[in-house]
Amino acid sequence: MDNPTLLQFFHWYYPDGGKLWPEVAEKAEWLASIGITMVWLPPASKGESGGYSVGYDTYDLFDLGEFEQKGSVATKYGDKAQLIAAVNALRAQNIGVLMDVVLNHKMGADEKEQVSVNRVLADNREEIEEEVVAAEAWTRFTFPGREGKYSQFIWDYHCFSGVDHIENPDESGVFKIVNDYTVDGWNVEVDDEFGNFDYLMGANIDFRNNAVREELKYWGSWLMEQVPCTGFRLDAVKHIPAWFYKEWIDSIQQAASQPMFIVAEYWSFETDKLQQYIDQVDGKTMLFDAPLLLNFHHASLEGKEYDLTHIFDGSLLQADPWHAVTIVANHDTQPLQSLEIPVEPWFKPLAYALILLREQGVPAVFYPDLFGASYQDSGDDGNEHQIDLPVVAELETLIQARQQYAWGPQTDYLDDANCIAFVRAGTEEKPGCVVVMSNDSDGVKAIPLGDNFADSQWTDLTRNLDAEVVCNAEGTGEFRCNGGSVSVWIRKND
Repeated sequence: MDNPTLLQFFHWYYPDGGKLWPEVAEKAEWLASIGITMVWLPPASKGESGGYSVGYDTYDLFDLGEFEQKGSVATKYGDKAQLIAAVNALRAQNIGVLMDVVLNHKMGADEKEQVSVNRVLADNREEIEEEVVAAEAWTRFTFPGREGKYSQFIWDYHCFSGVDHIENPDESGVFKIVNDYTVDGWNVEVDDEFGNFDYLMGANIDFRNNAVREELKYWGSWLMEQVPCTGFRLDAVKHIPAWFYKEWIDSIQQAASQPMFIVAEYWSFETDKLQQYIDQVDGKTMLFDAPLLLNFHHASLEGKEYDLTHIFDGSLLQADPWHAVTIVANHDTQPLQSLEIPVEPWFKPLAYALILLREQGVPAVFYPDLFGASYQDSGDDGNEHQIDLPVVAELETLIQARQQYAWGPQTDYLDDANCIAFVRAGTEEKPGCVVVMSNDSDGVKAIPLGDNFADSQWTDLTRNLDAEVVCNAEGTGEFRCNGGSVSVWIRKND
């Protein structure tokens, strides 16, 4: 795929009421026209909170808005027919579709079961008390509204390794379920935060149960039959054993009619952990570049004090560009969410230019940055906050520029703490561009493009600057940008 460009078509506070699937269908043609090649959709399965669920509190993977369960037929985003119509609209425009896969846990069980558990120290999951506690837990999922359609699999406590709440006695915390699969404790090949980060929330799925693994592989194949998707986004993989996802991805790729694009969320700012995971799954998935987002966050807060020559330091993009999906924001990092790490508005055009117009990585655009968003929620301070996320004015232009001008070999001029640039040289068939940005005062770079560009004239595609750049007889031009801004220079008449 030439210059793949991913759009995350949702955010955490997207309105309820079945509006998203119709909006996807309505915007599909326009998205193709500006250069979006893939769309990441939110989890389509029924969540514990039914028509209000963002989708990460998975209840029934096989209910895509088809059955009366958890108080509604439709999900927050619409019903199954609307989902399929949205996906078909995207595919008609040759836009790929990534479905969000949430396999770490289940929530909203239909029945309680008598279980035996060990209490676990929340801050060190390797500290498991020896005392076995008899209790009740919500661990039996029968899906009465679906009545066995598509799958007759019943989930019970043998399918889970832990829960966060028990009854009789009533306690909340972290509890390891005692069953045939948990005698060795938690799963291995998970993140080592809290000693072992297998357990995250809800009824924690245990992939050591072969019946569970086979059911989840069957579900993946079923989903591809129901929805003509072209890839997957895998949720919370740092809490899921890497050996399982290597097996699951192999199953998916074998069942698919074409290679599936797969990107996983391993939320860590430690690049070595990301690389370790990539090695554990034999490179079968890409990962979101959280360390690069952290750099963008710091750069946006520190302004001219941030050294732009180090903007890629420690990033997955720098260490392993073939497995990096680059982002400026997502639903977990937006204001008032659990992983909040916002990039200040002034820096977002610079950040997007750095992920959209360079050779390395697959860039992902966030819905509010393209369409805007407004919402209210309570913060950690207990107060209600009004959040308004404005459209990034240059973003549509930058997406288009990726398809029209971000071609050919790349030459970096990352040689000044406050003003950096890079050149895409173009190809025989497609033109290139010169990108200049500054986090301080107005910036300028004298860039030698070569004899082929002698006396060439250049204009700023972003229109942040009106004046043209004219190269000299040797093909060197002084390319400029405004302070705290970015300019994308294209050859006049290209």
